[in-house]
Amino acid sequence: MTDITTEIDFSQLEKGDSLWNKAWYKFKRDGMGKTGATIVLIYLVIALGVWFGLWGDAWSDTSDDLWQGPTWKHWFGTNVIGSDVLTRVIYSTKVAFEVGFTVAILSTVLGAILGSLSGYYSGTWIDSVILWLMGVLDSIPFYLFVAAVAFALKDNPFAMHIAMIATFWTGTSRVIRGEVIKLKGQEFVEAARSIGVTENKIIFKHIMPNTSHILLVQSTIAFVAAIKSEVILSFLGLGVKDGVSWGLMISESTQDVLAGHFNNFAASSVFLFVLVIAFNMFSDSMQDALDPKKVS
Repeated sequence: MTDITTEIDFSQLEKGDSLWNKAWYKFKRDGMGKTGATIVLIYLVIALGVWFGLWGDAWSDTSDDLWQGPTWKHWFGTNVIGSDVLTRVIYSTKVAFEVGFTVAILSTVLGAILGSLSGYYSGTWIDSVILWLMGVLDSIPFYLFVAAVAFALKDNPFAMHIAMIATFWTGTSRVIRGEVIKLKGQEFVEAARSIGVTENKIIFKHIMPNTSHILLVQSTIAFVAAIKSEVILSFLGLGVKDGVSWGLMISESTQDVLAGHFNNFAASSVFLFVLVIAFNMFSDSMQDALDPKKVS
């Protein structure tokens, strides 16, 4: 039986309200989504504090307090070289957001452009070329592709970013292609054609803005995927080279764990786990709220 108390009364919304207004109305009533958003916001504040030099700058400092447990001076203890684990975890939060935002934004933009072109010109050589490119990239194992890119670019610090952007855009492109194929037959597109609007303007000014709700959801998915991929790649030695990240901390902690010290591993794993879970909650809530079938 349906619980009436959990249903959302959209009758309070006017018929003219946009998808965004309806989505916001629904999101405000999603407790899990708001909890996830709050946690992500806390992480963002931590990352911004590192960016502005308020905390985390001493992540590379060493001391004689080797492999210490939690104390008032070192809340999460220290590692094998006496560095404060909490400081390193906090600094790694900035690295995670840098990787996540960079990959999410660029892969989403690239996927949106190529997906829109592919969808608008579906059945033509443009569509065939883009679909072929997506098929080629999807057929290459991700970590093998990253290793190849890292080797080709030598010690380029952005090799990992380039590899992730080059592969993550395909998922967004496929979703946008399908949406554009549906939108290009709508009346507003036909009206634009009838008054002589160029095809480029139709694609980028009239059609793409109508996929913004999909792009927002896809960017959050790419953000989480980028952070998880960075951790795995850094653990394998293919990720962050100059600095520290949760992946590097987990990699470094392998020797700590063998020696019976779990501070480094536990701190980095917990910070990663909480952010990923919170962002997944936030992403699922947004995806549900922005689904036109559920907010119409």
